[in-house]
Amino acid sequence: MDPVRNPFAPGAGSQPPELAGRDSIVTSAETALQRILRGRHDRSQMLLGLRGTGKTVLLNTIGNLAEDFGYLTSFIEGPEDKPLTDLLYPRMQQVLRKLSLIESAKEKAHRATRALRSFASVFKVKVGDFSVSVDPEPGIADSGNLEYDLSDMFTAIGQAAKAAGKGWCLLIDEVQYLKEPELAALIVALHRIGQKQLPVMLFGAGLPQLAGLSGDAKSYAERLFLFQNVGPLDAEAARRAIEMPIAEEEEEIESAATDRILALTGGYPYFLQEWGYQAWNAAEASPIDLADVETATVAALARLDEGFFQVRFDRLTPKEREYVIAMSRLGKGPYRSSEVAEKLGEPPNRLGPRRARIIAKGMIYSPQYGDIDFTVPMFDDYLRRHWKSPDV
Repeated sequence: MDPVRNPFAPGAGSQPPELAGRDSIVTSAETALQRILRGRHDRSQMLLGLRGTGKTVLLNTIGNLAEDFGYLTSFIEGPEDKPLTDLLYPRMQQVLRKLSLIESAKEKAHRATRALRSFASVFKVKVGDFSVSVDPEPGIADSGNLEYDLSDMFTAIGQAAKAAGKGWCLLIDEVQYLKEPELAALIVALHRIGQKQLPVMLFGAGLPQLAGLSGDAKSYAERLFLFQNVGPLDAEAARRAIEMPIAEEEEEIESAATDRILALTGGYPYFLQEWGYQAWNAAEASPIDLADVETATVAALARLDEGFFQVRFDRLTPKEREYVIAMSRLGKGPYRSSEVAEKLGEPPNRLGPRRARIIAKGMIYSPQYGDIDFTVPMFDDYLRRHWKSPDV
């Protein structure tokens, strides 16, 4: 069929044609955003899930909702190699510039901008082309303690936003890459904002270990955040994700073909988009049938292997690759750490640092004590397809 009309959108963070199966998460975000803007209490939210579950898409959707409700929004991706302060600084400056144009908020926005100057100086923020041409505000955001100073900045921005009749919605993807002191400072700042009932909200997204990391950073994090699990779609939602975009193009797909796509993808949104895209292109005419899906599977796996899977495997050192390949040879996860050690012929305690490095890179996680699993669905299948021998 005509590839130009192909409705599917495989890609990192690409908006799918049908956001199926996420109504409860979107509704929860809508409610919280509106309550906070009215001065009522609600919790910031963290979206937890494996790769390919659509967390980034949900963050973008929530950001659009926030703007519709009257929030200023800032989106950042959790850094692996940069301080959080360097990423937050230009976003906070941008928000304050917008607030300074609103007469009712001008005074508070200028005061917050002076505090931002202090913040940038104390934390030696690399500002690039950005600059703050005002004098610092003594006594605000200038202690050098990130927990205190980020709280000061969020409070100052929240006060300016409230004066403007607006809110500030901060969206952070890949939160698990924040260093523990950075995550702790964010939690403290949001706790302070909640106590003062200021219109500032955080929506974050990260891998499943984020809930534990948040609790490690500050014990009250579990009460501060609403943790939302973002998993594979159920059969009904997955079917809608495939069939509705095709129907909207006035084309059809056979029920057996949809069933096969659901079985192959496990209901993971990223894979549904990839198989839908390839099945559309494989079909010469409507309806898309089972043979088209089998043809599409070859193309989908090839593209996933060359991109989605390969780029993640390339981040690992030879020893780390050896570890994940050993995991894959044990079959489907989760896996006992002791079984991986036995497979590698090494004592478990010797492998602890290696395992920790792979977790830090976001490739594996621990669903419960003593267990590990891949953060990327179907990654074990990829490893078994390409690394049948011990050589890496």
